[in-house]
Amino acid sequence: MSSATLSPPPTTAFFSSSFLLPHPIQIPFNPTRRRRFLLRDSSKRSRALASLPDDSEGARPEYTPWLIAGLGNPGNKYQGTRHNVGYEMIDHISRAERITLNTIQSKALIGIGSIGEVPILLVKPQSYMNYSGESLGPLAAYYQVPLRHILLIYDEMSLPNGVLRLQRKGGHGHHNGVKSVIQHLDGSRDFPRLCIGIGNPPGAMDMRAFLLQKFSKEEQVQMESAFEQGVEAVRTLVLRGFSGSIDRFNLVQKYKYHKV
Repeated sequence: MSSATLSPPPTTAFFSSSFLLPHPIQIPFNPTRRRRFLLRDSSKRSRALASLPDDSEGARPEYTPWLIAGLGNPGNKYQGTRHNVGYEMIDHISRAERITLNTIQSKALIGIGSIGEVPILLVKPQSYMNYSGESLGPLAAYYQVPLRHILLIYDEMSLPNGVLRLQRKGGHGHHNGVKSVIQHLDGSRDFPRLCIGIGNPPGAMDMRAFLLQKFSKEEQVQMESAFEQGVEAVRTLVLRGFSGSIDRFNLVQKYKYHKV
């Protein structure tokens, strides 16, 4: 690990992956929903681990941690722009699950908590969009998060504004932030994504100008609805995996703005 990397404070909930341990962890009941997990030092590991997803509908929660990262650019200049919807989704998850992002580690702002009894790490890379992988690669290795539990959230121009799509894996779609993440996960594309539609530039508008533009009032209303729906989709994914519920979610999203 880099000397600039900070370990989480001792008062924060720690991670442990039963996927990596010889025996599953027995987690006692706690009405506060917050759990403490043993942190295994993985600083000597050089890559995130992959494993096969569990397709069983209605499966019990898996206590392997999730790394949920939203892509964007730091600074007030970029707040509220189309290219920063990944950041905004993380902020909504943070508020809904009462997880405070208050630690800097591996060039990222992070918060550690849980959804139900499943530990999660919320991440907002601070190294600017095109270098997002410089944060996510080291964090996935340090916390021993398998590729199938790295959820990347980012803007998608191929989807209409406010339309969401959850995928098990995929390419980069010419998105520079996603390209960087793939590069720093040893070239693997086998990690889930939550794509947030922002639409295409109108007419001959420059793409960069469009990405750094703020939403209109009508678009912002659609986006706020998308953030609420996205929080519920992330909860479902963390607790149940890629079940039929996610398939139905994608179908509803695809047609939610189609007029009959």
